[in-house]
Parts: sequence; structure tokens; C-alpha cells
Amino acid sequence: MTQKRSRLEIYLDVLRAIRKGVNKPTRIMYKTNLSWKPLQEILESMTSQEIIKKIEVNKRKKYVITEKGLNVLRYFEEMMELINIEH
Repeated sequence: MTQKRSRLEIYLDVLRAIRKGVNKPTRIMYKTNLSWKPLQEILESMTSQEIIKKIEVNKRKKYVITEKGLNVLRYFEEMMELINIEH
């Protein structure tokens, strides 16, 4: 049985997906294995913290990672590497 992901792990999964170019909400939902409502809450939280930015292209919402988001992701990936945690 797998362990439930922490909120931090979910945030990092969302950041990794967006960094790799998965930028539409539905695609992010599938890539990160989240349901719609929790994903919307997370995207809103990350947007308000300026970790990601919501843009509109042809009347469709897309998300891009900000410099702050890249720094957050780098920091946690380095920390996980230092203490030898796989992601």
C-alpha cells in the first residue's frame, strides 16, 4: 500500500509538471494524479504566493512557473538529494 502524499509533495509534483511544460489545468490534474477541486485550490494558493502565474492564451487558462517557483523547486530538490530522498 502506498503512503498518502504530503501537501509539500503535491506542490512539488505540480511545480515539476509545469516546469516540464504541462501547463493546462486538466493536463496538470492528470499528470499529478489529483482530482479537480483539490487541484484548483492548490493552483490558486500557488498563484497567490507567486510560485506560478496564470496566463490566458486564446481564452484558455495556462500556468507557468515563476522565478520564485523555480527557486523553490531547486531548493527542495537539492535538499532531497542531500538527504538521499528519491522523488
